Amino acid sequence: MGDLTDGIAVVTGAGSGLGRALAVELARQMPVIGFGRRLDALQETAALAGNFTPMPVDVADPQAVADAFARIGPVRVLINNAAVYPRRDFLDETGESFARTVQINLGGMVNCSHAALKTMVETGEGRILNVASFADIAPLPASSAYSVSKGAGRILTRALVADLGDRFPDIVITDWLPGMLATGMGIADGLPPETAAKWGAKLALWHDASLNGVTFEMDRELLPPQSLKRRLKNKLLLRRSPAPRLL
Repeated sequence: MGDLTDGIAVVTGAGSGLGRALAVELARQMPVIGFGRRLDALQETAALAGNFTPMPVDVADPQAVADAFARIGPVRVLINNAAVYPRRDFLDETGESFARTVQINLGGMVNCSHAALKTMVETGEGRILNVASFADIAPLPASSAYSVSKGAGRILTRALVADLGDRFPDIVITDWLPGMLATGMGIADGLPPETAAKWGAKLALWHDASLNGVTFEMDRELLPPQSLKRRLKNKLLLRRSPAPRLL
């Protein structure tokens, strides 16, 4: 497959936290355009990354996203990172506040993926990395909107692969769970986002059709569950168990 670094990457939520770290890391290897709602925050990222262009965009706004991608032109790499985590008890939510979280976390992924794919399908190749979460499996208190939207994002990855995988196998779409980070959305004693970003950038530039629909957690592949029959076959006949790929 072609070298993705000869094109342009877009990182959403690039004004802080993991998005900033991903943009800085990826900009060491290729031009990066960072989306975010605050120009001043994006300019702070630009001060850390020489090959970075700030572009204020609300990813929840479909027209704003479409206009931004039209100005950028063909994109080779998209990292869907933008998300909000309001930390609201469900009884304190309104229909509007819940929908706004979903509009950003899921709608932003939909809007940016749709816009990027318009040019990726023309060349037949590209890379989309969706920053995911286990929040849908084990929601924490006061996280209903976040958990629903992030869980739906993982479904979206599988749905995109179902639609595109056979026709465009070189447009590779993967989920990545970066772990618990020391960011505004994470925990104080979490992993430094700069450490996680090294894994995320490497995965975003790993252009291999076998990664379509695969999930990575931190620096390793999460293998799909296997039936007892399959596990016994691996052990008795193949005399080995499948090994996860590492970054």
